[in-house]
Amino acid sequence: MVMSAFTEWSAADAREQLAVPQPDDDKYSRGVLGVVTGSTQYPGAAVLGVEAALRTGVGMVRYLGPERPTTLVLQRRPEAVTSFGRVQAWLLGSGMDAATRDAETSGRLDVAMGQGLPTVLDAGAHDLLDRRTGPIVLTPHFGELSRVLGVDRAAIAADPAAAAERAAGELGVTVLLKGHRTYVASPDGTRLVANSAPAWLATAGAGDALGGVLGALLATHANAIAKSSNGGGAELARLAATASVLHGLAAERASGGGPLVVLEVAEQLSRTVAALLSEDAQH
Repeated sequence: MVMSAFTEWSAADAREQLAVPQPDDDKYSRGVLGVVTGSTQYPGAAVLGVEAALRTGVGMVRYLGPERPTTLVLQRRPEAVTSFGRVQAWLLGSGMDAATRDAETSGRLDVAMGQGLPTVLDAGAHDLLDRRTGPIVLTPHFGELSRVLGVDRAAIAADPAAAAERAAGELGVTVLLKGHRTYVASPDGTRLVANSAPAWLATAGAGDALGGVLGALLATHANAIAKSSNGGGAELARLAATASVLHGLAAERASGGGPLVVLEVAEQLSRTVAALLSEDAQH
């Protein structure tokens, strides 16, 4: 395979992808994200993803999950809606194990995958990749991608850029390969890399929050994705790289140079978005 060059994606680039509500917007026109994440075993993934999505900026989050994570989501974010309805994008699979999914969760995932909407597919739903009917962003770390491609993890770690490019080509979806440097590749040839995350972000739950950020961006840009050429690959790649930049900048704010917890990263997303928009207003 001949490697394509990866373009650095900056905070200034990310700023251009932020959706700012207008006076005539309502909660539906601002974007509604459907979320099927978490499980009785890993309920925190649902809380982190919903929190991150809301603080990145959507009009509504619909959370659909088992009783325990649903209770925790509503305790943290009572504005979350816990019933099926109209959405513009989906976040699926964070904090669940495909081998132990119950029938209700499988049914929710089937409905989501059949709607043809922009979708973030996290690790617990990677097995559904062949059922896709719409634009997909796959968000694996090295180990998860090694299982999807059937290759050695060490080979992916040795050259993550090549692995992301290979995955996009073989799977036919946009791939966000998580790491200290996040590589994003789409089947149309778009290649981006983001490098804004502190090393402290290598902690449990970080990927769950990243999924929420990206899900929110897909929901707020669903119309643009639908109108894009080549299946929206370039648009998806830009949004995926933007999610990584926002996630990393929020982590820097939460860290302050020291250890962080992921809920604090999610809490910093609103200020991170505001800071980027303020920088734009000053130019």
